Amino acid sequence: MNRYLRLAALTLALAPLAYPWGNLVRAADAPGKTVSGVRYHGGDEIILQGFHWNTVRTSSNWYATLASMAPTLAADGFSAIWMPVPWRDFSSWSDPGNGTSGGGEGYFWHDFNKNGRYGSDSLLRQAAGALNAAGVKPIYDVVPNHMNRGYPDKEINLPAGQGLWRHDCTDPGNYANDCDDGDRFMGGDADLNTGHPQNYAMFRDEFARLRSQYGAGGFRFDFVRGYAGERVASWMSDAHDNGFCLGELWKAPGEYPSWDWRNGASWQQILKDWSDRAKCTVFDFALKERMQNGGIADWRHGLNGNPDARWREVAVTFVDNHDTGYSPGPHGGQHHWPLPDARLKQAYAYILSSPGTPVVYWPHMYDWGHGDFIRQLIQIRRAAGVKAASAIQFHSGFSGLVATISGSQQQLLIALDSNLSSPGQVASGDFTQALSTDNGAIRIWRSGQSDDEEQGDLVSVNFRCDNGVTQWGDSVYAVGNVAQLGNWSPAGAVRLTDTSAYPTWKGSIALPAGQQVQWKCIVRSESNPTQVKTWQPGGNNSVTVAAGASTAGSF
Repeated sequence: MNRYLRLAALTLALAPLAYPWGNLVRAADAPGKTVSGVRYHGGDEIILQGFHWNTVRTSSNWYATLASMAPTLAADGFSAIWMPVPWRDFSSWSDPGNGTSGGGEGYFWHDFNKNGRYGSDSLLRQAAGALNAAGVKPIYDVVPNHMNRGYPDKEINLPAGQGLWRHDCTDPGNYANDCDDGDRFMGGDADLNTGHPQNYAMFRDEFARLRSQYGAGGFRFDFVRGYAGERVASWMSDAHDNGFCLGELWKAPGEYPSWDWRNGASWQQILKDWSDRAKCTVFDFALKERMQNGGIADWRHGLNGNPDARWREVAVTFVDNHDTGYSPGPHGGQHHWPLPDARLKQAYAYILSSPGTPVVYWPHMYDWGHGDFIRQLIQIRRAAGVKAASAIQFHSGFSGLVATISGSQQQLLIALDSNLSSPGQVASGDFTQALSTDNGAIRIWRSGQSDDEEQGDLVSVNFRCDNGVTQWGDSVYAVGNVAQLGNWSPAGAVRLTDTSAYPTWKGSIALPAGQQVQWKCIVRSESNPTQVKTWQPGGNNSVTVAAGASTAGSF
């Protein structure tokens, strides 16, 4: 276990929820497109952003961390991971006035060599293999628009003797002729002309290599305001036609020239237009803008809340990422547009219960203590069968945000900062409360009851297993007589992740309130859910479930 992962284990007391119903509601990966050709893999993805801005400064070998974490990511409910840029980046910068510096994050392309700041080529292959084996598809961050400014010339000689054309986009206006067909990046002196046939072909071939040799399930295209959506569509068609495709179009309507139709359009219209041309999903900056600048009731105006399912299915929702939010490590990362902490849990409750494809930010999940809450939301989403294009109906006449979402298995009713008193005010049928937290500021109900679900709200219980001596590749799990503990099936057991007092293992698990639960500790293989090495001897442990209750077993 590398230093960074050990640090995470020492500082977190989180445990992934097990999903014994997973085979029923989480189908095998379905590469492919919507009817309109958008590459979105069935719309049931839940994506983890697998890095942050300071990862290159806080971990000496991030790929090893991702490989070792692969079973945990899958158990936590993620079906895909947004990977760091896989290419070398030798850029560096400093601001002595503010005492800040950076570089090497991957966003100033140098070449296609995979021995970079996140780890070696071989370890990248191992990480991709482990992730794919766990059912978590790698979606690589790719940056075809700009490169390392350190190159002195506009033509870079490659081993084959061919030149990579770089165009100096320093013209002050948008859409300068030497900026191919998009905006210049920053000053423009780092821009690549993606329209040049040689440059286009080089990146096309590299995308195909990432697919065939590095397990790519798709790509996240950086700074797509710098090159045409049609070019992205062409790259995907040529290199990975059935891969997942995602674009980052972070550009407000007012940033477009006055003569451009987008200057007077909505964020939603601009995003959908790019998606139509690229045949890709797109980050829902319409929702992000409302989260930053509007009241909570205004969140309905994100792309993911559009009345037309063809708009919802292309929306990739997020709370923060390596650009917008804070990161662990030096100077807190970039934090260009961070969501206020007071809204963070409500924002996750919204994106994980509503249409669109949600992305969870690594620090929120594994560094800053929100993991249990996010796991619970993922469980609720999966059980209800909510997907990217699921129907959503917003309800007026209440404070805050109230909406009903129709999944393939259940309906969800969400109330955020709302005076809604009961589901019957807006929906017919039987609803049970799935989540209530923050003094009622976040409430979710679901219709009916699955066969394998128990009655009662889910509350966190503290579990401890003593004397859990393990070998590499094994961990200690809790298994018991309720669905959340696998119904005594080791494959559905919950891994305890706090090893700060090894060989004692601890974790917090959400269970139905009021129930008498029987359980035991087991030592189990992380990679083979059926391979149990040791069962706790003697009788079962027992706990009456209540918020904050504690229970312990021992080998």
